[in-house]
Amino acid sequence: MGRRTRATGRVTLADVAAAAGVSPITVSRALRGERAVAAELVARVQAAATELGYVPDPAARALASARSSHVAVLIPKLSNTVFVELLDALQAALLPAGYQTLIGVTHYDGVEEEAQLRSFLAHRPAGLIVTGSDRSPAAAALIRGSGLPCVRLMEVGDDVGGYSVGFSQREAGRAITRQLLDAGRRRIVYVAAQLDPRTLQRGEGYEAALAEAGLAAHAHKLLVAQPSSMALGGELLARVLREVPDADAVFFCNDDLAQGALLAALRQGIGVPGRLAVAGFNDLPGSDQMVPPLTTVATPRRQIGQRAAQMLMALMRGQPVDTPHLDLGFQVLRRASS
Repeated sequence: MGRRTRATGRVTLADVAAAAGVSPITVSRALRGERAVAAELVARVQAAATELGYVPDPAARALASARSSHVAVLIPKLSNTVFVELLDALQAALLPAGYQTLIGVTHYDGVEEEAQLRSFLAHRPAGLIVTGSDRSPAAAALIRGSGLPCVRLMEVGDDVGGYSVGFSQREAGRAITRQLLDAGRRRIVYVAAQLDPRTLQRGEGYEAALAEAGLAAHAHKLLVAQPSSMALGGELLARVLREVPDADAVFFCNDDLAQGALLAALRQGIGVPGRLAVAGFNDLPGSDQMVPPLTTVATPRRQIGQRAAQMLMALMRGQPVDTPHLDLGFQVLRRASS
């Protein structure tokens, strides 16, 4: 139909212009919807673009206008329901406003995060969304040097000039531990996997609650670097019972671990909550259907994604942000497992 670039075979703006019998600048203006272009020309250009299968080059458009329609989003994992829900909410807010997301998965690896940032920044995105505030000096320098608006997710910062949307992981860990204490539990074990900064902050909250109750000497943390999973939860429950035989409660850093522990307890005839109270974190799907239903902390993932997208869009448009560090809180859900 039309000629294509020899290097890529891609249909170009010039190809559409030749097919429509207009200049490339007219094609550009028509496809952008500028009112100065006559309706008849717009229709002719759109028909030619459709026939040729033309797709605008966002990189070229960004270079021409010094603006981009892309937002780079870095998350630790796609297999974690927490981040899947975050992404869904982010995209639901960004897409109707004309922004596309470039999604990078860091696997909790600082070197991988740096590589993702370098790759995405080469595409000149309009803004950045990253998870948490703990990153390597090199990654922090890349974000700072880009000059792009950046919003951090899942934690609430206090740095001047920064932006974040989330909740206090430490306070959430403290609150769920206090719920177990209020239920009469005194030998509470904190069990954590993955050991990312947010998991460690929940452990700090656990320690603070025990110290406030005069039980700091009874604190016991079982920490493993393996990825969190239901299977691992069952294994870690067995370790707790071996290492702390008088434990009367276990606070797991994530619901998948707690769900696996509940299933293991059910198979082994371990009474929950009679012999052992069990609590989790994040209120993942299925936690309310466990036997017994799991006590946990409900975290506002979808609201975090939505509000972070709104904050970033305001920053990209040069609009003021009244609350640069937005704390959306959390909710302790006491169910039958405690």
